[in-house]
Amino acid sequence: MPKVALYNQAGSQVGDAELAENVFGIEPNEVVLHDAVVMQQANMRQGTHKVKGRSEVSGGGRKPWRQKGTGRARHGSIRSPQWVGGGTAFGPTPRSYSFKLPKKVRRLALLSALASKVKSDEIYVLDELNFEAPKTKEVVTLLSNLNIDGKALIVTANENENVALSANNLQGVEVLTVDDINVLDLMKHDALLITKEAAEQAGEVLS
Repeated sequence: MPKVALYNQAGSQVGDAELAENVFGIEPNEVVLHDAVVMQQANMRQGTHKVKGRSEVSGGGRKPWRQKGTGRARHGSIRSPQWVGGGTAFGPTPRSYSFKLPKKVRRLALLSALASKVKSDEIYVLDELNFEAPKTKEVVTLLSNLNIDGKALIVTANENENVALSANNLQGVEVLTVDDINVLDLMKHDALLITKEAAEQAGEVLS
């Protein structure tokens, strides 16, 4: 069972926390992690790119010159792709890039993302995280005491408006509930700050 340091809200170590072995202690599967990240990024694409084909550009209603006898190449429209101002051949059209991975693969990817944070010592378990009022300074102090310089993902057991508002103005800091954690957010942040209650919930649900 993985054992990591347990910190208080001020960023001081107050003990150790044990995490679920079959969630935080598995060997991360890098191939599945990559597939899950690609899936999430593809599903976020709008796919609204569009160019005009030869049937959509204006003009070109008549044949530019007769078929034979001029010595020039035959043409039927001045809006065919080889003409300046003509339509685009094989250009992009609106489409969906989304695709799905099997449920078991998505679950393995999430477990691998959590386990990779433990393996690389990028997880910080907090005994609790409650602010009496929204204060950005509280989050800045916490990150500073934990020596976190990069992007940080804060995961709480339930929605906490004061915590969310306190981190809202900080670039690179995001707050999620344990129900909303996903592979892309876990992988794009350098550090994972998770409350002890949220870690226990993740262990129970994902087991």
